Amino acid sequence: MTDGPTTSRRIVIVGGGTAGWMAAAAFGRLLGPAGTHVTLIESDDIATVGVGEATIPPIQTFHAMLGIDEAAFLRATGGSYKLGIRFEGWSRPGDSYVHPFGQVGTDIAGHPFAAQWLRARQAGLAEPLEHYSLEARAATAGRFARPIPNGDSPLSRVGYAYHFDAGRYAAFLRAHAEANGVVRREGTVVAVDRGPAGIAAVRLADGSSIEGDLFVDCSGFRALLIEGALAAGWVDWSEQLPCDRAVAVASAADVAPLPLTRSTAKAAGWQWRIPLRHRTGNGHVFSSCHMGEDEATAILLAGLEGSPVGTPRVLRFTTGHRRHFWSGNCVALGLAAGFMEPLESTSIHLVQRGIQHLLQMLPGAGADDAIVARYNRIMTAEFARIRDLLVAHYHLNARPEPFWRERAALPPPAGLAEKLALYRSGGRIFRESDELFNEQSWLAVLAGQSAPLDGHDPVCDALPLDAVARRIAAIERVVATALTHMPPHADALARLAS
Repeated sequence: MTDGPTTSRRIVIVGGGTAGWMAAAAFGRLLGPAGTHVTLIESDDIATVGVGEATIPPIQTFHAMLGIDEAAFLRATGGSYKLGIRFEGWSRPGDSYVHPFGQVGTDIAGHPFAAQWLRARQAGLAEPLEHYSLEARAATAGRFARPIPNGDSPLSRVGYAYHFDAGRYAAFLRAHAEANGVVRREGTVVAVDRGPAGIAAVRLADGSSIEGDLFVDCSGFRALLIEGALAAGWVDWSEQLPCDRAVAVASAADVAPLPLTRSTAKAAGWQWRIPLRHRTGNGHVFSSCHMGEDEATAILLAGLEGSPVGTPRVLRFTTGHRRHFWSGNCVALGLAAGFMEPLESTSIHLVQRGIQHLLQMLPGAGADDAIVARYNRIMTAEFARIRDLLVAHYHLNARPEPFWRERAALPPPAGLAEKLALYRSGGRIFRESDELFNEQSWLAVLAGQSAPLDGHDPVCDALPLDAVARRIAAIERVVATALTHMPPHADALARLAS
């Protein structure tokens, strides 16, 4: 590759699906005009996993980068809106809490809401956290509204994401990518030719060969390039996150779907429920060391709230990530890069972040060692910080089953151990500069699952407790009033169909 106005860079993406077409759409829009030629290779004979149908708010940034119209995207993908995740039975059977998007409460006389709420809550002067979140209350009530511009109320800062059909999403992005010059090649990769930079070309079953300067491995769990050809290595997190199976099946669509992903703890794992407009996605993530596939399938089917559509299918995986996400001239995205169970709906986000970091560090004449090292370090940190929040759900449980008692007894990773220690010491929560989950996300999980807490932040004592209680009650009234101005989620979905 060379720099300058005559640059002609060849990017070859191996694999379609969500990851492949997200990368293709981004590269086609942002790099095509600069003379980059993007080719995506996929085979109609190879099925994609097709999960990761619940997202988090940063996907709006990705869509804005691609110039995607929200209504068109939702119509094309059977999509619905999402305001948060409800966790049911994660502390103990019967308990539940919402991890909402958006802002929770507002600062109180310059003091963070979280600190003063924890203080008031300990004194019995505050309601559960979700009372102060418009998104949490709207999700539970089945209401939704996009943010009102230039306002000064909770309605002006509604945080939301989407549920959508992953197969339809890939097709939608394919149209965008091909409109920007991306070329799709039908075929199966049967061999990889090595070169000085790492990979020189991939050979297809029809005998053709496709050369490239940069290869992007989106081949799923097979990891044909990054592992099969380059042996990038694997960091195994199965001790901390031992669920290694998922059985998935669709069910009939809800009449009035809630703008909410549900995660329900089960005896040896958990069950997801993702409401789309045309169907509902369901899955049971579990540990095969604690439960067989037949039993897990039976639990999933028994927990459906509508008739099943299709036959349940089992996915097998190991939690962890590539030791090197970028090796030579090859970068892995999606399942080829790693797997984190979709407990916090981060699968598509990790693809998005991989693409964004790659665009920031795109090599010129060659893959500079410093660029590759930085990319690998940043992506490792992205995975590790998400892992810590996932482990927190398991570590803080009080369920009686053997699977759950083992999870609670296992020492947490160092990053999580620090979070828990800081929270225990007066409810302190700190966000690293580029950490995905902010203080409010961590508060929702830690408070929702009754993480140990000793006292409160002493800075809070600058305000009288009765004054804090009055301010917190006023915040709840504002949120409750704002909720009355939000129409039913079903109305927002109906407008998409019109």
